[in-house]
Amino acid sequence: MTPGRDLVLLTGASGYVGGRLLRALVDAGHRVRCLARRPEYLAARAVPPTTAVRGDCLEAASLPAALAGVHTAYYLVHSMGSGGDFEAQDRAAAENFAHAARDMGVRRIVYLGGLGNDGAALSAHLRSRHETGGRLAGTGVPVVELRASVILGSGSLSYELIRALVERLPVMVCPRWVYTPSQPIAIEDVIAYLVAAPLLPDGTDGVFEIGGTDRVSYGEIMREYARQRGLHRLLVAVPVLTPYLSSLWLGLTTPVYARVGRKLIESLRTPSVVRDDRALGTFAVRPMGLRRAIARALANEDRELAETRWSDAVSSGAPPSYGGIRFGARLVDSRAVHVNVPPAAAFAPIRRIGGRRGWYYAHRLWQIRGLMDALAGGVGLRRGRRDPETIAVGDALDFWRVEAYEPDRRLLLAAEMKVPGRAWLEFEVDADATGSTIRQTAIFDPAGLAGLAYWYGIYPIHARVFAGMLRAIAAHARPAGVRAVPA
Repeated sequence: MTPGRDLVLLTGASGYVGGRLLRALVDAGHRVRCLARRPEYLAARAVPPTTAVRGDCLEAASLPAALAGVHTAYYLVHSMGSGGDFEAQDRAAAENFAHAARDMGVRRIVYLGGLGNDGAALSAHLRSRHETGGRLAGTGVPVVELRASVILGSGSLSYELIRALVERLPVMVCPRWVYTPSQPIAIEDVIAYLVAAPLLPDGTDGVFEIGGTDRVSYGEIMREYARQRGLHRLLVAVPVLTPYLSSLWLGLTTPVYARVGRKLIESLRTPSVVRDDRALGTFAVRPMGLRRAIARALANEDRELAETRWSDAVSSGAPPSYGGIRFGARLVDSRAVHVNVPPAAAFAPIRRIGGRRGWYYAHRLWQIRGLMDALAGGVGLRRGRRDPETIAVGDALDFWRVEAYEPDRRLLLAAEMKVPGRAWLEFEVDADATGSTIRQTAIFDPAGLAGLAYWYGIYPIHARVFAGMLRAIAAHARPAGVRAVPA
């Protein structure tokens, strides 16, 4: 395969691994086409020359056009977060994709599956992952199947589960699955393997088991995370705790809701270690160990609040609950609105937020909050903003600080008011089929019980104010020359 000349198709670009892989493929000089059920979700990521096309692996008729002219196709699709018979859905999707790839002359499929000995009693999830690889290879298209265990990286499902448990619980009751051997691998190394796979010589296909340098249990991973965070945690082993009960507990204490948690825990009962080191002899990738993988995840988790998140995938979303969705130790409250204007017009009122213009809704409540902050020794609203029209990273914006800014696309504000924790307010604008979608997300990293009490105590007011703000921003989003509707 020749970067820059041959075309790559990427499925799952809205997910955790796929989102990072898209950026890496573009950086490596590849021409990329993304397949998505809702390509408008990829408008911000799939920048030219990358394209996004509509398609669904469960709808066979949508695949030939997407695979036309493709040299290598990445298959990063699974149905673990869906209801119903996810194994049947995975099976049908893989068969549809494999037949379309064969008919359209695709030279290679690259697939990311899960580690686990084929001879063992595999969980339904791992069994489906292995079966998917076989179905993809069943039509004769060469398949490079990479099998990985726990993937560690800021925003990954496994990392966020570990992070939430260790941060929240000083004493953890641990069932047997916490001590099952695994071979965790850093997300950077997974991406390196995936990027290298299309460049392998013809005839180099089959299953490659990939993992980091350490064979450890989930318990050991949690202990290493605690060590690097300077936390003292006690793990108490118990002889019985069913996957069902464990999944309910994870749903209460981590970002993993029960349906996904149960499937994940069932998989953790099977050892997931590398038994065949052929990958080390075939690829130039030399994976890092557990200590470095966690250190990198800790260093990166606040950078852009993680580049991608496991919850970005459409199939992973659970219905929002009162008070926001838990994401690791963070609490997240997100809402969106559609406007019939291009992104630049939709973003204009966001760019002008704060200062004399205010926050578009409940001005008196914002003034009271600023006064309370000033009385508590905070900065209050007195700083205003540097310029009424322009924004730059590092600018003060009332009691916020501009942490990230992409013109007409994204504004991330970090709170500098007095709160028991850390808080951010993010605005994102994406083009869609008939205009733009404005998304507003409030993120809170609570400091202990005081932080949780603060979040839930003010949530009714918070929800009303932020919902009203978003409606008012949408009302002010108008094309140039058109007067905005008063908030």
